[in-house]
Amino acid sequence: MHAMNYRITLPADYDMRIIRHRVATKGHLLDDFPGLGQKAYLIRERGVDGSPVNQYAPFYLWNTPEGMNSFLWGAGFQGLCADFGRPAVEHWTGLGFARGSAYEAAPRAAARRAYPIPAGTAPAEAVERGLEDLARTAERPGVHSTALVVDPRHWELLHFTLWEDTVPDTPESPGEERYQVLHLSRPELDKLPEGRMW
Repeated sequence: MHAMNYRITLPADYDMRIIRHRVATKGHLLDDFPGLGQKAYLIRERGVDGSPVNQYAPFYLWNTPEGMNSFLWGAGFQGLCADFGRPAVEHWTGLGFARGSAYEAAPRAAARRAYPIPAGTAPAEAVERGLEDLARTAERPGVHSTALVVDPRHWELLHFTLWEDTVPDTPESPGEERYQVLHLSRPELDKLPEGRMW
């Protein structure tokens, strides 16, 4: 599993109905994209759920690198670049994935929490703690699915969770970004293996 995210920050007075319309008219185009586990079409709106910005921030889980490459070098991503400029594309390798009790529901909210692995911490220990947190999160009511991924260049873990309705407050809430899910393309989500990725 590979994860990918780009976050396009928009002006404070940007009409987010433009993004909503974009997703409503184009979101279905990836509903059967080969190699794609899921694409969550995410937005944050300034002043909603504590967001300081307007942002369009799709988050992907890929089953295959071929699928990811087909998207990045294909017409869809090139169209986004033409409309918004080329965004920085963050990407991580998968550590774990779990389905929650609301897996069959259409998620309406998402939480993204990135945190560094401190220099004095053994990476394997940080990963094990992250996987334990992943398992606990998957057991919470309202969870659609949750993933743990790592960027070993910057030694950063990222925990991404889709929620059926709203993101509840947790002790980790101050460090997470909350999003609205406008659409979920999930052509190969059922193929993502659960649990540890090695």
